[in-house]
Amino acid sequence: MDSKHIFGGAVAAFLFGFVVLYSSRRREKIKASEKTPTKKNLKSSRNGVCRSNFAGNTDVIIVGAGVAGSALAYALAKLGLEDCLDGSDSQTVFSFAAVHKDGKRSAISYPSNASGRGFHHGRFVQKLREKAASLPNVNLEQGTVTSLVEENGSMKGVLYKTKAGQELAASASLTIVCDGCFSNLRSNLCSPKIEVPSYSVGLVLEDYNLPYANRAYFILKDTISIAFPISSNEIRCLVDVPGPQPPSISTGEMASYLKTVVAPQMPPELYNAFICAIDKGNIRTMPNKIMPASSSPTPGAFLIGDSLNMRHSVTGGGMTVGLSDVVLLRDLLRPLNDLSNADSICKYLESFCVLRKPSAFAINTLASTLHKVFSSSDQDPARKEMKEAFFNYLSLGGVFSDGLMALLSGLNTNPLSLIFHCFAMLAYAVGSLLLPFPTPKRMCIAAKLVLVGSGIIFPILKEEGIRATFFPATIPAYYRTPPVQSTRHRETGKQNSSCPIHWS
Repeated sequence: MDSKHIFGGAVAAFLFGFVVLYSSRRREKIKASEKTPTKKNLKSSRNGVCRSNFAGNTDVIIVGAGVAGSALAYALAKLGLEDCLDGSDSQTVFSFAAVHKDGKRSAISYPSNASGRGFHHGRFVQKLREKAASLPNVNLEQGTVTSLVEENGSMKGVLYKTKAGQELAASASLTIVCDGCFSNLRSNLCSPKIEVPSYSVGLVLEDYNLPYANRAYFILKDTISIAFPISSNEIRCLVDVPGPQPPSISTGEMASYLKTVVAPQMPPELYNAFICAIDKGNIRTMPNKIMPASSSPTPGAFLIGDSLNMRHSVTGGGMTVGLSDVVLLRDLLRPLNDLSNADSICKYLESFCVLRKPSAFAINTLASTLHKVFSSSDQDPARKEMKEAFFNYLSLGGVFSDGLMALLSGLNTNPLSLIFHCFAMLAYAVGSLLLPFPTPKRMCIAAKLVLVGSGIIFPILKEEGIRATFFPATIPAYYRTPPVQSTRHRETGKQNSSCPIHWS
């Protein structure tokens, strides 16, 4: 499962690492220079900023050492990160218990014998960093990126401060920014349109007695809550609190809200543990940010993960989309031996924005649709029917629940499958209203339901981009081929063996 990343991304905004593409000869020179330091290892620039020890030896800088950054650093050399969950007491999740009003429940399993994993975000990230650092040419440092370095319209690297407060500059042919939802570099590379419809409130539940092991909870009542095991004796619970500003934790307003509004909606087996977690006071909040992806990369710099694109956290899709971005970018960079021509690399990487769209679309759209439906008031009969229809649709099982779970989990990235299920749910809701005997009142509610449903789905489709999502092959960037590499690099036998150096 990937919803556990909600509260860990803030730290990653202050971390960054390098990915270095070395030739075998360059490795030997670097090893020699480490043994015999020279004045070339540290040079002062004209503005008094010192050069990093790695300046001149770096092809790619990765800003952000969270899930996406750490995974990308390792993936540019090789990809196989499942063992990062080993030894962290992570829990396998085979199914969800969807809980609705009036005690209704439905067990929903992952399709095709697939399963999810629930874990502590911090433990997972630390394992990812250790995995990246296990590569032979990886160095770990700590610093805070203050800005990007621009020369003649192209990004050439970053300025950062060390833990001791020293300001350094690091240059590279390509800078990849993946410093999370709180990115402080995003605005330099795009014009973000960020919406904050609600906040996620997180607690860790202990001392519970569940009737079923290896099951998460999807609670769809007056508020939306999800709960999933993150260790053998802990459950992470995330509660959606609508509005631009959550109740204050310091004044006790949040605790009161959770006890009076949310706790009565908890399943009986979680109620006592939920109350105890509130009393312990370890409550965290995180804004749910929604931001469409920018389709215009900048020469010398690139955005991926939550720095590029965000969706509501109700489905926990951020990690899924981020890791999907990592795999796609790895495949695009793999055939390149030379990154020095920023303009040609920038044009080539326009294909990334097109190729990622279908896989990100399903998770983005489902998250936004689900939140808009279940965050609305039951006072509107049409929205009330939509809530009932969604829950009952999940309860049908078979191709219906399997199809939605495949989309939610990223196992199915076909946009047409999502459209099919969205309108199938709408048809199911209308049919439930009109059968067996339609009445004028029910017909009016059904007509309004169609209008409300269309009013939710179509704006999301427009925001995501209909052409890029459903007809990517009609966009020229879809066919981008790797730029012609310089003969010099081919002659020296330079291989694309990526060597990540993280700041952690």
